[in-house]
Amino acid sequence: MGGDHGPHVTVPAALSVLKDKHDLKLILIGDQGNLEQELRNHRYDNSSRLIIQHASEQVAMDESPSSALRNKKDSSIRVAVNLVKQGTASACVSAGNTGALMAISRFVLKTLPGVERPAIVSTIPSIKGHTHMLDLGANVDSSAEQLFQFAIMGSVLTSAVDNIQRPTVGLLNIGEEEMKGNERVKEAARMLEESDINYAGFVEGDDVYKGTVDVVVCDGFVGNVALKTSEGVARMISHFMKEEFTRNPLTKMAAAISSPVLNALKGRIDPRKYNGASFIGLQGIVIKSHGSADVLSFATAIREAIQEVEKDVPQLIGSQLEALFMARDNA
Repeated sequence: MGGDHGPHVTVPAALSVLKDKHDLKLILIGDQGNLEQELRNHRYDNSSRLIIQHASEQVAMDESPSSALRNKKDSSIRVAVNLVKQGTASACVSAGNTGALMAISRFVLKTLPGVERPAIVSTIPSIKGHTHMLDLGANVDSSAEQLFQFAIMGSVLTSAVDNIQRPTVGLLNIGEEEMKGNERVKEAARMLEESDINYAGFVEGDDVYKGTVDVVVCDGFVGNVALKTSEGVARMISHFMKEEFTRNPLTKMAAAISSPVLNALKGRIDPRKYNGASFIGLQGIVIKSHGSADVLSFATAIREAIQEVEKDVPQLIGSQLEALFMARDNA
């Protein structure tokens, strides 16, 4: 029910994924009458693979996480996460209030043994394909131990979904030299160097898009600022290009001639193809879609959830953490 568009986007996105994934079953959670009407609008009546679960409440996009956790126990977010906890659903996908979704997910599902805090990880396009980056906003102030745990979780996720045996991991810093950065980053680097993670050292902001490493690790404050800055730069470049290509008849003609190249470029960096941030480190799979997601974008988030279910990402992370902690204790 959440996000900028609610069922007008989530329902057709669900139907599009069902069409492609024949062994998939989805549960739509929210106001039953609203959802049924949206399904009628799309002339869908196959209830065997699409179930409606009524939820009488909805978390507003500007509602505080603590209020949603305490007072909205029959919200679509809470019901969805409860279904994952019960094992009725394998994953939850939501475009709703990020803070509320994280607070409810952490309260209901709990973190994996050994994980101090969950993190938000997402896929970022790069020159070499894409990069996984975390944390993107769940933790504004992270310890060295937490950064170390983020690195492990990001490595396991990337290995699973991208089929990379030993993903390279870099710590985001203000320089590549060992003396650069704050003490938390330096300590996290020392911990990673002593582990069996494929640690590549410090990376800088431009390395995210150069594809220098497979996984970029930082705290949520830095990660969220970097992500929002990147989105702003992308919008600025798009705005300037549109201005220049419509400046006069000659530039309009140039735009028409170069449209195949521009369309190909747009397709390669289309943010809708990278939608779906994972709340990693929980005892269950929760995927956060961008609130402004359209049908294609929300369908991408659903597919991200499917992929993590098929790979059993929480179990893989739990096993890796257990092995690392045992090795540390025996050292």
